[in-house]
Parts: sequence; structure tokens; C-alpha cells
Amino acid sequence: MFTGIITDIGKITKLEQQGDLRARIETGYDTSRIDMGASIASDGVCLTVVDLGADWYEVQISAETVDKTNLGAWEVGRRLNLERALKVGDELGGHIVSGHVDGVAKVVALRDEGDSTRVTLRAPEDLARFIAPKGSVALNGTSLTVNEVDGCDFGINFIPHTKEVTTWGDVAIGDRINLEIDTLARYVARLAEMS
Repeated sequence: MFTGIITDIGKITKLEQQGDLRARIETGYDTSRIDMGASIASDGVCLTVVDLGADWYEVQISAETVDKTNLGAWEVGRRLNLERALKVGDELGGHIVSGHVDGVAKVVALRDEGDSTRVTLRAPEDLARFIAPKGSVALNGTSLTVNEVDGCDFGINFIPHTKEVTTWGDVAIGDRINLEIDTLARYVARLAEMS
């Protein structure tokens, strides 16, 4: 489990297709404190560490994960939002995030509002019903509050701090973004279906 509070920006330094896709990610984390098999959310996708070096870790990514996320567009040099898995006693500053991406949203508009940037994204139609104003979503692993919803489109406001400590300062129209809906919204919808 994760919180959606990004704690490092990593960089892809190597990609190889070895049956599954294998990626090497450069990190500022102290890799001597990362165990083999640990989970690290990389752009919001919970991935398992399969190898480690002094300032990098490697993950193996199944075809299913590549198909359901934006990882198929990963390339060497790409910056990634990183978060280590929660430990008992950690602060829960965002919301509960599983790292299991539900689908891919697309950036359809950008607008500066003071020092902040309003980003409008389009969710897949089957996921749009789970997104509500003032609700939470995880986008590329970042816990964010939804400002408004209009059909499949929803808006997020990025303050300067968020743009500095995540990859959101690099966002562009057309970007494909990993979307994880709020777990609570998923369960509420399921209960409503059953009643």
C-alpha cells in the first residue's frame, strides 16, 4: 500500500525486453535499505524490485501491466514519480493507494491559474463514474484532489510545490497518465450495485 505522496523522482536508465519488460530506474533512495522483492510505486504502478545497485533498482514488468498502463511509452531518460511502500506507523498524508492502476487518462487541457496549473484529464468512460468533485484520485502515483467533473473530463489543480517535487511540472497535452480511482469510491459503487 502507498499514500500517493511522492518521495523521489527516478529516471529510467535502461529498458530491455526479456520475455517481460525489464527496467532499470536510477533513484535517490538508499538502495542498501531496499530489500529484493520490495514494492516501489513507479509512476503509480506497484512494481517488484528484482535487482539492486548503488543508486538504482530493476523491475520486471508483465505484458498485462504494460497493456493496462502507460508503461508501454516508457523510454530511457524518462523521469518517474516514486514512492516506497507504507510501513506501520508511517504518516498517511495522501489517501490509500494500492498501486494497481485502473486505466489510463489523457491530458486534454492545461491552463495557468496564478502560480498553479489547472490540468484537465479525460478518464476512460467506464472509470469516469468513480471520479467525484473533492474526491481523491492517484495520477502517475500522486494523490490528488479532483476540482470539477464534466462527463469523462475532470480537473486537477497543481500548486508550485507539487510541480517541483513530482514530474507534474513536465506535463503536456496528450500525455497518457496512469489513473487509480479511490478505493472507497470503488466499494461504494459495488455496494450500490448489490442493493
